[in-house]
Amino acid sequence: MTDRFSGMTKTPQMPAARMLADANARLSVKLEAPASAPLDVVLTELEEKGAVIDILRLLGVALPARERVWWSCLAARDYVGEAPDNNTPALAASEEWVFRPTPENRDKAGATIDLAEPDDETVNCAMGVLYSDGTLGSGDLANVPAPLGAAEVVAFAMNVVAMDKHEEDFDTYVQLLIDRGVDIARGGNGKLDRENASAEKEE
Repeated sequence: MTDRFSGMTKTPQMPAARMLADANARLSVKLEAPASAPLDVVLTELEEKGAVIDILRLLGVALPARERVWWSCLAARDYVGEAPDNNTPALAASEEWVFRPTPENRDKAGATIDLAEPDDETVNCAMGVLYSDGTLGSGDLANVPAPLGAAEVVAFAMNVVAMDKHEEDFDTYVQLLIDRGVDIARGGNGKLDRENASAEKEE
């Protein structure tokens, strides 16, 4: 087994199947690994099967809340552009919450969702902030559970949106998204050069 997915110390120490179940998420491929298999084993099998979408889905489930939102923000920045000139309200507020995860910043991010332009996909980042603790917000909304797995699925969705905007270098970019998630799971900042992304394995 390769060490591409080793050392992901910020992810929960539980079977990958349990993480998926807790987030109401499913993979599209049938795994040979047992239900007790840890995250790195399942990710390695998915890589061997070429199931890159499932790898992204599982990373979105495995990353903790702040790291998950940061992963989605980096994907958004890939096509929106650098701050501050290319900020969207949702993206800027989401990044602010990552650096200072206060209730006030969470509310600020949540407030950008309804005000966003219809074609602003960066609201996925803000939704990840809003649902970060499994509820619909702060105050009275703290007692209202968010849809199961909502925070995880919007982070995955943000990466898929960014992926769809990189048709010219699709394979390389997908590997960057994966390596970025792994780096964040290891405690890194995820700011990897595209040239350093793992090359897609040949058949």
